[in-house]
Amino acid sequence: MKIIVLGAGAWGTALALSACSTRAARHTVTLWARDAAQAAVMQARRENVRYLPGIILPATLGISAACLPDAGAAPGALNLAAPASFGALIDSADLVVLATPMAGLRAMLVHLAACRVPVTWLCKGFEAAQSSEAFGLLAHEVQAQVAPDLIAGGLSGPSFALEVARSQPTALVAASAHAAVRDALVAAFHSPTLRVYANDDIVGVEVGGAVKNVLAIAVGLCDGLSLGLNARAALITRGLAEMTRLGLALGAQAETFMGLTGLGDLVLTATGDLSRNRQVGLALAQGQTLAQAVASLGHVAEGVYSARTVVQRANHLGVEMPIAQAVLALLEGQMKPAQAVAALMGRDPAREQLQG
Repeated sequence: MKIIVLGAGAWGTALALSACSTRAARHTVTLWARDAAQAAVMQARRENVRYLPGIILPATLGISAACLPDAGAAPGALNLAAPASFGALIDSADLVVLATPMAGLRAMLVHLAACRVPVTWLCKGFEAAQSSEAFGLLAHEVQAQVAPDLIAGGLSGPSFALEVARSQPTALVAASAHAAVRDALVAAFHSPTLRVYANDDIVGVEVGGAVKNVLAIAVGLCDGLSLGLNARAALITRGLAEMTRLGLALGAQAETFMGLTGLGDLVLTATGDLSRNRQVGLALAQGQTLAQAVASLGHVAEGVYSARTVVQRANHLGVEMPIAQAVLALLEGQMKPAQAVAALMGRDPAREQLQG
């Protein structure tokens, strides 16, 4: 199988490494970087210095900086004229992996609209609302708008890029309505250290991946304020209930939220110190501004950007999400950390139920 990974950040690089190192006899893997200078450094040093320093890139991993089609090209048009073109790179693939942040997904899908092989995205979150919409969209909804003919889906689950790059045991979920996509992802990445499960509930998988980032900020705040393990457990559990309510309102299956992309990803992101979203919450608890917290990361923390869209989508559906609302108020400067905690603890008594 020829696998093209588009995006040379930490997660794209880690998955390219995984596919290349464990399946070298069966797969040819190319990692594409938008920045030609970054690609040149990776090629020369065999290391992604910015995103995964210290991890050696094997000689079998190809590095590309093929130019994207002109901005004025027709949507879905791939330029196959030059051997080094982006179009030629995609045309040679058996599987295309989009490893861009959520903010870059729409533009990349436009470039891939004519692709005829399975495509998967790795980003988690809701896209920021477009000017004509009242709320942001999940990745599969963006794809339905701009590249409806793609055979596509998502690869998600509880995973830190550094651990995958180090071949530490990890389990992911290949989510798609198309069996061909699920099968391609299992064939590409399932290995002795990376287990890939198939799931056709793309809605549930994507809701879990989006909401857990917002909830992780809340748990980081809780830990940064030294509120204790009882408070952490309560936030994670009630956060799971919020996630499930939103997912069910969007048509997801309830059992998805008890699996890897629901509870599993929430626990990892909320409690693991490699979590950028958790680090944002910790920094805010220490008195840093949001700008300071984000600048100190050096990477994208999707929860910062998706908190507003999560709450907007919940409001549109009439779904109550008090934890997500408190995080949004905190991020927008409407509440101080202690006020956000007080607002949550001051809510009226209610009957406990996961879906209500």
